[in-house]
Amino acid sequence: MLKKTLLALTFTSLAVAAFAQQTGIKRTPLQKVEFPDGYNTVTAIAEVPAGGAAGRHTHPGVETGYVLEGELNLLVDGQPEKTLKAGDSYQIPAGVVHDAKAHGDKAMKVLGVYIVDKSKPLASPAP
Repeated sequence: MLKKTLLALTFTSLAVAAFAQQTGIKRTPLQKVEFPDGYNTVTAIAEVPAGGAAGRHTHPGVETGYVLEGELNLLVDGQPEKTLKAGDSYQIPAGVVHDAKAHGDKAMKVLGVYIVDKSKPLASPAP
Protein backbone atom coordinates (compact mmCIF):
# COMPACT_ATOMS: atom_id res chain seq x y z
CA MET A 1 0.00 0.00 0.00
CA LEU A 2 2.82 2.41 0.88
CA LYS A 3 4.54 1.72 -2.45
CA LYS A 4 1.30 2.45 -4.34
CA THR A 5 0.85 5.72 -2.47
CA LEU A 6 4.44 6.81 -3.09
CA LEU A 7 4.16 5.88 -6.76
CA ALA A 8 0.92 7.87 -7.12
CA LEU A 9 2.49 10.90 -5.40
CA THR A 10 5.52 10.68 -7.69
CA PHE A 11 3.38 10.58 -10.84
CA THR A 12 1.18 13.44 -9.61
CA SER A 13 4.23 15.57 -8.77
CA LEU A 14 5.83 14.85 -12.15
CA ALA A 15 2.61 15.65 -14.00
CA VAL A 16 2.22 18.95 -12.14
CA ALA A 17 5.87 19.85 -12.72
CA ALA A 18 5.70 18.96 -16.43
CA PHE A 19 2.48 20.93 -16.89
CA ALA A 20 3.90 23.93 -15.06
CA GLN A 21 7.08 23.92 -17.17
CA GLN A 22 5.12 23.67 -20.42
CA THR A 23 2.94 26.68 -19.68
CA GLY A 24 5.06 29.04 -17.53
CA ILE A 25 2.62 28.78 -14.64
CA LYS A 26 4.08 28.28 -11.19
CA ARG A 27 2.17 25.82 -9.00
CA THR A 28 2.98 25.41 -5.33
CA PRO A 29 1.31 22.34 -3.80
CA LEU A 30 0.20 23.04 -0.24
CA GLN A 31 -1.72 19.94 0.79
CA LYS A 32 -2.99 16.64 -0.57
CA VAL A 33 -5.65 14.52 1.12
CA GLU A 34 -6.89 11.15 -0.12
CA PHE A 35 -10.58 12.00 0.20
CA PRO A 36 -13.27 11.23 -0.81
CA ASP A 37 -12.82 7.57 -1.71
CA GLY A 38 -11.12 7.26 -5.09
CA TYR A 39 -10.18 10.96 -5.19
CA ASN A 40 -7.46 13.28 -4.02
CA THR A 41 -8.23 16.74 -2.72
CA VAL A 42 -5.30 18.95 -3.64
CA THR A 43 -4.81 22.53 -2.46
CA ALA A 44 -2.27 24.65 -4.34
CA ILE A 45 -1.25 28.18 -5.20
CA ALA A 46 -1.05 28.94 -8.93
CA GLU A 47 0.80 32.01 -10.20
CA VAL A 48 0.80 33.40 -13.73
CA PRO A 49 3.16 36.26 -14.65
CA ALA A 50 1.90 39.52 -16.18
CA GLY A 51 0.84 38.87 -19.74
CA GLY A 52 1.00 35.12 -19.22
CA ALA A 53 -1.54 32.35 -19.30
CA ALA A 54 -1.94 28.99 -17.62
CA GLY A 55 -2.66 27.41 -20.98
CA ARG A 56 -5.77 25.46 -22.01
CA HIS A 57 -6.10 22.42 -19.80
CA THR A 58 -8.49 20.13 -17.93
CA HIS A 59 -8.65 18.44 -14.53
CA PRO A 60 -10.15 14.99 -13.84
CA GLY A 61 -12.42 16.52 -11.22
CA VAL A 62 -13.80 19.79 -9.93
CA GLU A 63 -11.66 22.90 -9.45
CA THR A 64 -12.69 25.74 -7.19
CA GLY A 65 -10.53 28.74 -6.51
CA TYR A 66 -10.06 32.12 -4.92
CA VAL A 67 -8.12 35.01 -6.49
CA LEU A 68 -5.46 36.15 -4.02
CA GLU A 69 -3.67 38.80 -6.11
CA GLY A 70 -4.06 40.54 -9.45
CA GLU A 71 -6.74 40.07 -12.06
CA LEU A 72 -7.38 37.30 -14.53
CA ASN A 73 -9.49 36.51 -17.53
CA LEU A 74 -11.06 33.10 -16.95
CA LEU A 75 -11.98 31.31 -20.16
CA VAL A 76 -14.14 28.23 -19.62
CA ASP A 77 -15.37 26.38 -22.72
CA GLY A 78 -19.11 26.90 -23.13
CA GLN A 79 -19.21 29.98 -20.87
CA PRO A 80 -18.66 33.69 -21.51
CA GLU A 81 -15.21 35.02 -20.56
CA LYS A 82 -15.07 36.36 -16.98
CA THR A 83 -12.69 38.94 -15.53
CA LEU A 84 -11.92 38.18 -11.89
CA LYS A 85 -10.03 40.26 -9.35
CA ALA A 86 -8.56 39.66 -5.89
CA GLY A 87 -11.33 38.48 -3.59
CA ASP A 88 -13.37 36.77 -6.33
CA SER A 89 -13.94 33.02 -6.45
CA TYR A 90 -14.74 30.60 -9.26
CA GLN A 91 -15.68 26.99 -9.99
CA ILE A 92 -14.86 24.80 -12.99
CA PRO A 93 -16.66 21.51 -13.62
CA ALA A 94 -14.73 18.25 -14.04
CA GLY A 95 -13.16 17.68 -17.43
CA VAL A 96 -14.04 21.12 -18.84
CA VAL A 97 -11.34 22.85 -20.88
CA HIS A 98 -10.32 26.20 -19.40
CA ASP A 99 -7.56 28.79 -19.26
CA ALA A 100 -6.61 31.66 -16.97
CA LYS A 101 -4.79 34.68 -18.38
CA ALA A 102 -3.23 37.41 -16.28
CA HIS A 103 -5.16 40.63 -16.95
CA GLY A 104 -3.32 43.92 -17.00
CA ASP A 105 0.32 44.52 -16.16
CA LYS A 106 0.50 42.49 -12.93
CA ALA A 107 0.92 38.83 -12.15
CA MET A 108 -2.05 36.95 -10.76
CA LYS A 109 -2.15 34.43 -7.95
CA VAL A 110 -4.98 32.04 -7.08
CA LEU A 111 -5.59 29.50 -4.36
CA GLY A 112 -7.03 26.42 -6.06
CA VAL A 113 -8.69 23.35 -4.61
CA TYR A 114 -8.91 20.33 -6.90
CA ILE A 115 -10.99 17.25 -6.11
CA VAL A 116 -9.67 14.85 -8.72
CA ASP A 117 -9.64 11.18 -9.68
CA LYS A 118 -6.53 9.91 -7.93
CA SER A 119 -5.67 7.52 -10.77
CA LYS A 120 -5.15 10.43 -13.21
CA PRO A 121 -2.78 13.40 -13.43
CA LEU A 122 -3.88 16.60 -11.72
CA ALA A 123 -3.94 18.51 -15.02
CA SER A 124 -3.69 17.66 -18.71
CA PRO A 125 -3.03 20.08 -21.57
CA ALA A 126 -5.94 20.62 -23.99
CA PRO A 127 -5.90 21.75 -27.63
